[in-house]
Amino acid sequence: MSRVPLLSAARAPLTARRYFRDGDPGPIVAALASVPELLEVTLPFLSTVLGASALDARTKEIVIVRTSALQECRYCVDAHSVVALDTGLTVDEVRMLAAAGPANLAHEREAALLSWIDAVAGATGPVEDSVAARLATAYEDYEIVELTMLIGATMMLNRFCTALSLPTSVQVATRLAEEGLR
Repeated sequence: MSRVPLLSAARAPLTARRYFRDGDPGPIVAALASVPELLEVTLPFLSTVLGASALDARTKEIVIVRTSALQECRYCVDAHSVVALDTGLTVDEVRMLAAAGPANLAHEREAALLSWIDAVAGATGPVEDSVAARLATAYEDYEIVELTMLIGATMMLNRFCTALSLPTSVQVATRLAEEGLR
């Protein structure tokens, strides 16, 4: 059960109701609707960071699922495991990324990315030069900036969702069970 009310369209402030036009917008929006001023700036930011960009969807979902696992955010791991499957990750890849333990992906580019995620989201303090150098052999500077912002934004959402105990939807839980991930 969520620690704050998840507003419905009927209970949302007038300025937040447009986010409910297509039905239930999900727990993040329903929680943020309590403070429309935050909703108005947070959603465009998240849409930019999580939306289409120079990075492919598979790469973004590797970042989100792995970061969320390291941050122990059940809501985000669940929600993005489904998205990751839809972007082409296998059940085994999702299972490995969703575990907080060691993770390995076959391609060097993705292995370098995992090292970066683990150093940024799974540790504190500076990232080791060797980890940064490895990532730089696989990604352009602009991609490194975007990947790092994606990790940071995911961590922000992880803490938000975990602190407020946002619930996994029935649809997501059902899909995870169908895929053998629950």
